[in-house]
Amino acid sequence: MDPRLEEAFAQRKALKIISGLNNFDKVKVGATVKAAFAGGATFVDIAADPELVGAVRQLINLPICVSAVEPELFVSAVEAGADLIEIGNFDCFYSSGRRFSGAEVLQLTHKTRWLLPEITLSVTVPHILPLDEQVELAVALVAAGADIIQTEGGTSSNPTHPGILGLIEKAAPTLAAAHSISRAVEVPVLCASGLSSVTAPMAIAAGAAGVGVGSAINQLSSEVAMVAAVRSIVEALTTPVKVPA
Repeated sequence: MDPRLEEAFAQRKALKIISGLNNFDKVKVGATVKAAFAGGATFVDIAADPELVGAVRQLINLPICVSAVEPELFVSAVEAGADLIEIGNFDCFYSSGRRFSGAEVLQLTHKTRWLLPEITLSVTVPHILPLDEQVELAVALVAAGADIIQTEGGTSSNPTHPGILGLIEKAAPTLAAAHSISRAVEVPVLCASGLSSVTAPMAIAAGAAGVGVGSAINQLSSEVAMVAAVRSIVEALTTPVKVPA
């Protein structure tokens, strides 16, 4: 694992900025990753496309994670310079009815490890599984070679309140998963999906070693706003809230 990632996970303040598994727009991805770099993020997550990896590598000096659900795509992306890989970002498939079972995610993990036995591998646990099954799958994924476990859930949450309470409601599924999974595995847990500067510290308090943020950054209209949003999350992670275990 990249030493910068190891240190950030050890300090429990890793921040991954996600541009989107299906986002191949070099201009939009470029704006997101530049904001991530300027704002102090630890690493970025982009689509597993070698041309995109090359373009991003020219823009920033941060570890680059690539995401896909097809293991073969990782090979060329790693050859192009990706530092780590992520089986996940499943959220973008749910609206079309695509679902990932635990067995399928485990199979993808085994195949990916066979293709790339040495690369740092992060795997997302689908939030559509019951929480106890998420924990069981996380344990199995680590046994299969996952170096990082990522949680999700923001797209399934429909907040009923505005403001801070609504932000907490949106983050609840991924926070619950981070809490349960972090107590069952020894590898870093990255809490992602539906997080904000309000809820990122809650993820750390729940047991996560870092957070992943996507739409809260990449849907903003300007790079200035993106940088400000990244910095607000970085600052929030330096003073995590404390809750009873």
